[in-house]
Amino acid sequence: MKAFQRVLPLLLLLAAVIPGAGKTPVVLSTDVGNEIDDQWAITYLLLNPEFDVQGIISAHAPSLPDPSAHATYEILKNVVEVHLGMVSHPPLLEGSSLPLQDRKTPRPSAGLDFLLGVSKRFSKDHRLTVLTIGAATDVASAILEDPGIVDRINVVAMGFKSLAEGGNEFNVENDPRAWQVILDSDVPVTIGSADVCKANLAMGFEQAKNMVGTHGPIGRWLWSEYQDWYFRNVKPLRKNDFSRPWVIWDTITLAYELAMTTQKVIPRPRLADNLSFEQVSSNRTVTWITSVDSARMWPDFLAKLDAYQETHKLE
Repeated sequence: MKAFQRVLPLLLLLAAVIPGAGKTPVVLSTDVGNEIDDQWAITYLLLNPEFDVQGIISAHAPSLPDPSAHATYEILKNVVEVHLGMVSHPPLLEGSSLPLQDRKTPRPSAGLDFLLGVSKRFSKDHRLTVLTIGAATDVASAILEDPGIVDRINVVAMGFKSLAEGGNEFNVENDPRAWQVILDSDVPVTIGSADVCKANLAMGFEQAKNMVGTHGPIGRWLWSEYQDWYFRNVKPLRKNDFSRPWVIWDTITLAYELAMTTQKVIPRPRLADNLSFEQVSSNRTVTWITSVDSARMWPDFLAKLDAYQETHKLE
């Protein structure tokens, strides 16, 4: 006991001086620009001292006029450097601009090379968390390129429509083969599906305005993004009806990492070509998020937003 008491101050000192010590190491893969939720998730991630962000990879987004990962990379840079005002920030990498062509061939990209390289600093007992909030092409490519990566990372994703309905959901539809590769591998996977997001992360028009609209330049930008999206996609035919909310889907991955969800461990399904789930006999499992404590998450989001803006001059 006395020996431990002598060592404890040294351990505390090391935790204080080693960058990222005590934080969750993460890489984010995002199709930012496709909707508004990626912008909220990126903001929550980068302004949150609980995370040691190793890098952010842009994913292709077929719904955009330019669906390439280069287009989402440019949007990503604008979010981080302009709207968040970060001169110094984690590496931003361009991912694959195309989905997998089959289940055996990885798609080369700067994002793939980065993920493979940074993952080698981790191990089965100290994993790198990869948050996937877009097409999972780069994660699946990493598994195909280096199968040993499944012992160095774990994947936390927003994806799938529901446990009953499977993969008929945007992020999965953008690269179904990628998810077939992931689910067929031994990489630990946690999934936040669309039905849980709808039930817990829907944001009404007035709610969004009141929540972020008065919280500094970043809050005003997020509110502006919400308004633009709402009037383009939610309300074009609802002249006086603001009752329909929109869902801030991708923040479910952050809520999970911050222990603000409930979840269950279930047998790991296989994803069929028609995007339904097939039950197979194996020892593999998947963690399925069942609820999000948004009453805790949104105040925490605002607290991190305010704390950052108190120490960073933004216009």
